[in-house]
Amino acid sequence: MEKTIDNAKKRNRFRKFLKKLHRYRIYLLMLLPAVIYTLVFAYYPMTGIVLAFKKYTYAGGIWGSAWNGFENFKFFFQSGQAWMVTRNTVLYNIAFIIVGTVTQIAVAVFLTELKCRKFRTVAQSMMFLPYFISWVIVGVMAFNLLSSDYGFVNRIITALGGEKISFYTKGQYWPLILILFNVWKGVGYGSVMYLAAIMGVDTSIYESAAIDGCNVFQRIFKITIPSIMPTVIILFLMSVGGIFKGNFDMFYNLVGNNGLLYNYTDVIDTLTMRALISSNDFGMSAAIGLYQSVLCFITVMIANKLVSLYDKDYTLF
Repeated sequence: MEKTIDNAKKRNRFRKFLKKLHRYRIYLLMLLPAVIYTLVFAYYPMTGIVLAFKKYTYAGGIWGSAWNGFENFKFFFQSGQAWMVTRNTVLYNIAFIIVGTVTQIAVAVFLTELKCRKFRTVAQSMMFLPYFISWVIVGVMAFNLLSSDYGFVNRIITALGGEKISFYTKGQYWPLILILFNVWKGVGYGSVMYLAAIMGVDTSIYESAAIDGCNVFQRIFKITIPSIMPTVIILFLMSVGGIFKGNFDMFYNLVGNNGLLYNYTDVIDTLTMRALISSNDFGMSAAIGLYQSVLCFITVMIANKLVSLYDKDYTLF
């Protein structure tokens, strides 16, 4: 008897499911292209992680090549570069996140506090422009600024009586250089989200604060920043998810294949590219990529857990 009732309930649930499918068939058809795109270009390529555990050959392909266990990982960790590129990737991304977030929030607050609308529009457009410039062009700009012979910076130094600095042979300068270029290129685009969040704050709160005699700094630190904190935390979590992903375009176009700078500028992505091009070793490149992805996943989980301890409403899941 109970089995018959359970079967009847299952049939009822299935009928309701079919009715919902029929009712929302237009929406589901509209969603179908996006689902297919995601499956083909996001999930299907993930099957390629098997290369990390294989000795790839062109004749065998991805599925026909022989398994070699953890040999690809062993080679990566025994190369002596694993710790260096991991350290550089993490430290650079931490610096990018902290400096970038502070700068973007400051720019967004600055733009909202400007009274002259025309100047605000021009300033926002000028700060937004670098985002559309290719890193290839930025690399050329950096060379024209930092070159020992023709660089604008060295010309200023010599004009002031100083000695030229060989930026492309001294790695200690590059952490600051990379951070500055990263902030310069991304501050305009990154400030848009914070600007939108600030615009969503109830204006009556600012009016009440003005009546109570709050100055501009009290308004910023007591109203604006606390009001956009949920947005800050969400964007921070999304940034943390890529903390082990180096900005390959930036590092490669600014540094290139300059071995003198590798100790200061080499990240996981650039090492992976060189491993693939120089040794044509698909297995080791896949192993480095898998190592990178696992670290990203662990970082997101840890960051999400820490945020949940602060406020569960701010977490991603």
